[in-house]
Amino acid sequence: MAATSKPSSKSSAKSAPKRRTRRTGRRDPLAISLLKKDHREVEGWFDEYEQLDDEGEKLDLFNRIALALKVHTRIEEEIFYPETRADVEEDLLDEAYVEHDGAKKLIAEIEAMAPDAPLYDAKVKVLGEYIKHHVKEEEQAGGMFAQAKRGDEDLEAMGERLQARKEELMAELGGPRAH
Repeated sequence: MAATSKPSSKSSAKSAPKRRTRRTGRRDPLAISLLKKDHREVEGWFDEYEQLDDEGEKLDLFNRIALALKVHTRIEEEIFYPETRADVEEDLLDEAYVEHDGAKKLIAEIEAMAPDAPLYDAKVKVLGEYIKHHVKEEEQAGGMFAQAKRGDEDLEAMGERLQARKEELMAELGGPRAH
């Protein structure tokens, strides 16, 4: 019995720090946590896409990825970027808009293709790499999210606006309700 209780206390101790952010030891404000959750979801889908062989499954998963990215870029561009402009370096915001534009163009190219078309998988892979680069820049130490957290905006209230707008866009674009 003593052997059983000892590992469970270790696992409890290990699970507590996972709820905190790596660098600050504090929970991210709602706006940042919602955007990061979107990032993790899409990154997971890109990884899942790499494992698929069936063209129908690839198309379904890409359509989920495309919808999520369209909604995510809209809420960032409509709410997060403009409201944090005073707190974030202008160059970072400008680059983020350009990266969003490039991703939107690549999504449109992929949407115009069939999953069995030459370069379809390559374009999806490049889009995934492009998104991972963009996410890294937003989330890195000193990046956009870190700067926004040090700024004057109420990121909890902004998070509520981001979530509400995300739900509106998901309903408008025909996707499942955001959660």
